[in-house]
Amino acid sequence: MSPDARQGQMAILSFALGAFAIGVSEFASMGLLPYYAADLGIADHEAGHAVSAYAIGVVIGAPVLAVLGARLPRKAFLMMLIAGFALANLAGAVAPDATTLIGSRFLAGLPHGAFLGVAMLAAADMMPKGQRAAGVAKVLMGLTIANVIGVPAAGALGQAIGWRSMYVIVGVLALASVAMMGRFAPATAPAQGASPLKELGALKNRAVWLTLLVGAVGFGGVFAVYSYFSAAMIDAAGAPAWAIPLSLSLFGIGATIGNWFAGRLASWSRMGGTLVLLAGMMVTSAAYALIVGNWPLMAVMIFLLGTTAGLVIPLQMRLMDVAGEAQTLAAALNHAAFNFANALGPFLAGLALSAGAGWAATGWVGAALSAAGIAVLALAWAEGRRNDGTRLGMAVPAA
Repeated sequence: MSPDARQGQMAILSFALGAFAIGVSEFASMGLLPYYAADLGIADHEAGHAVSAYAIGVVIGAPVLAVLGARLPRKAFLMMLIAGFALANLAGAVAPDATTLIGSRFLAGLPHGAFLGVAMLAAADMMPKGQRAAGVAKVLMGLTIANVIGVPAAGALGQAIGWRSMYVIVGVLALASVAMMGRFAPATAPAQGASPLKELGALKNRAVWLTLLVGAVGFGGVFAVYSYFSAAMIDAAGAPAWAIPLSLSLFGIGATIGNWFAGRLASWSRMGGTLVLLAGMMVTSAAYALIVGNWPLMAVMIFLLGTTAGLVIPLQMRLMDVAGEAQTLAAALNHAAFNFANALGPFLAGLALSAGAGWAATGWVGAALSAAGIAVLALAWAEGRRNDGTRLGMAVPAA
């Protein structure tokens, strides 16, 4: 490997390390909720506001920071974003009360979408022609490895020596990402002619909105099942205690495999790859609904559902194709859309459960959302054909 290629790989690794820190912070916070609730003397549902605050921060921060950073060099912008994320997590580690913790989680969510979106764009630009999707997948791998290794480790450590330690670890990892970027990421000038107004042009692009809607609706299918999986394992299947963390790790392993697969699907076809993953999500969710109550089969299904979690990759590549001069905003909005899916899936599944439909309903809701994502994808494909004459399964070369 040439020195330039090695430096490029290390730069992408620095982005992936930042993504790893983000993944640990987001998902480990959910698992440690009972511990910081007890420590701060608040009820679990009040502690849940910290989780919601993070998601709100992502949805708000992704478009706002992407627009404000449009004229900044990518390297400097990425370093500023992940440094801000580090400081917000360290603030959470010393939060004296629930209000301060909730505020720190909101601040930590602000750079989430912009960092991941811009890091994926930067990684794609570092890869040879025809391998841009592989660069996107390498950054996203940081998130999936966080679910396999980082979240269980942070959760165990948080239980052993206190929940605050998790935020300290995340802050240190994020600062390490800053240091690596400073050492290895290439210095780049802002895109020629970049401006906030041009970034806001994405909001007038129908193809961008349809692509975002595919993820916002379709990926809700994963969260409809995943959010209630542990409770279903205990209540409906009577699973042993050790089976739940094992199954959640299987989901992370499936997501890691799925990201590798999704990168190749995206290189073959943006639309076709998205269709394959959504169809797999729909079938797996429906199969899950049919076997709820059998915990070994439920574990197998959550693993298979994880393999569809790479949906973000072909959608990210599609956005790069259609966003024109609004690349940064479109990439950031992609992660905001997936956080919307994180809220939509559990909300609809929760309504079904409240109506007394039973745990299998989470699978049926997941299948319905994935099917709705396919319907939106069909609209996006029709829009693409109308605009540029491309056929389903043909990737439009990125600018």
